[in-house]
Amino acid sequence: MLKTAQQYVDSLRALKIRAYIDGERADGVVDHPLVAPHVNAVAKTYELAHVPEHREIMTATSHLTGETVHRYTHIFQGPDDLVKKIRMLRLLGQETGTCFQRCVGLDALNAVYAITFEIDRSEGSDYHQRFVRYLRDVQKRDLMLAGAMTDPKGHRARSPIEQTDPDQFVRVVERRPDGVVIRGAKLHNTGGINAHEVLVMPGTSLKPDEKDYAIACAVPADAEGVIFIFGRQSNDGRKFEGGCDIGNPRFGVVGGEAMVVFDDVFVPNERIFMAGETAFCGTLVNYFATWHRANYGGCKGGNADLLIGATAKMTRILGTDRNAVVRDKLVEMIHMNETTYASAVGASAMGYRLPCGSCMVDPMMANTVKQNITRNVYEIGRLSHDLAGGFLATMPGQKAFENPEIGQFVRKYHTANPEFDVMERVRIGRYIENVTSVTTMVEAMHGAGSPQAQRLAMMGLSAIDEKIRMLERVIDADDAVRDVC
Repeated sequence: MLKTAQQYVDSLRALKIRAYIDGERADGVVDHPLVAPHVNAVAKTYELAHVPEHREIMTATSHLTGETVHRYTHIFQGPDDLVKKIRMLRLLGQETGTCFQRCVGLDALNAVYAITFEIDRSEGSDYHQRFVRYLRDVQKRDLMLAGAMTDPKGHRARSPIEQTDPDQFVRVVERRPDGVVIRGAKLHNTGGINAHEVLVMPGTSLKPDEKDYAIACAVPADAEGVIFIFGRQSNDGRKFEGGCDIGNPRFGVVGGEAMVVFDDVFVPNERIFMAGETAFCGTLVNYFATWHRANYGGCKGGNADLLIGATAKMTRILGTDRNAVVRDKLVEMIHMNETTYASAVGASAMGYRLPCGSCMVDPMMANTVKQNITRNVYEIGRLSHDLAGGFLATMPGQKAFENPEIGQFVRKYHTANPEFDVMERVRIGRYIENVTSVTTMVEAMHGAGSPQAQRLAMMGLSAIDEKIRMLERVIDADDAVRDVC
């Protein structure tokens, strides 16, 4: 069943989750001012699946049932699926101007699907069939999943078993005949507070004596012992104020990340997809990260389309839009955006088949996409700040414009091109400020792994020795002489 946007919202209201927002227990998350924009962004993913012109990229045919499912619950069957995913992400970025939060869950689904097949083939376990049954339910109910991989990690120079506090990585603390009890936390969970389920995965490679940390499982968001602690974002207090100061009032900034605490949570056997198979943890992390890094050329491409539009509109309001230098900087923004999008499409088109039959993006290109994102998003934001002007940092708030004593002066001295109302300049300025905030930039930097993680992966994939052999074949002097003769 393809949920509608309203059915998604209603299904969240039915959940009895334990959530803390701004340090206080929240009675409900759907209508909370800090969470509502993130709910709206996810709702858009459900809405567009019912729009005829978008069905090709928003939906797919389940390889399990042959039925139409949301692409966010689909297992990638080939390069065409991967390309359509990137197209979907750019569309959603254009429609929301923010993070739409379902990508982590989608890539987690695919990663666990692949790794359970490989564990079963090696160990004779039945994880894959368990997961297939779970996946069928996810597709049938069109669930929103929060993928949970990043552990607090504690002392970074120590492995999980070496930590002073063993809960710095999610672990099994009790094994029962019918399941396990897990304890710990996962950080930076995109969409965690407005998801139906949390799909837990190990966040690092593990040693043979760290079996308790090798746990992959699915946990309902309202399971006993699950606690969501909502993070703060730049300027989030403005959501309580309303008006033009909010920036992106309908969809907010980034993905409403939350800490998810597992305070001795029981997980039944049918929801456990790895429980001690340490040899497969590194592969699982790599699968997830590779798919997820390619995504950024799609979602950030769509977000940047709106930022470029906002910047271009601002130049018209300022009267600088005909200036050659201004136009060249806009072209530079466009060039960087299309370059990262093209890389994501290329990584998808060059995908290859995994042992389970699903399709993996080209790893080198996927890591290159994310490496470029860590730079290009900052540079596109820098150029937007350059062209929009210093008033982004100093403009008064809406209350100043409404004040009967000073409002006339604020309006008068913030007016640029008289063809545009001054409040349009302010509204677009706030949008630019909002979508180029610290929150947005840090997410672009560290989402799907820090820049150094991509660089390490790229070096490992670079086949430097083969490149040297290629060179030597080309410049071998003796062979060159023989060819001429």
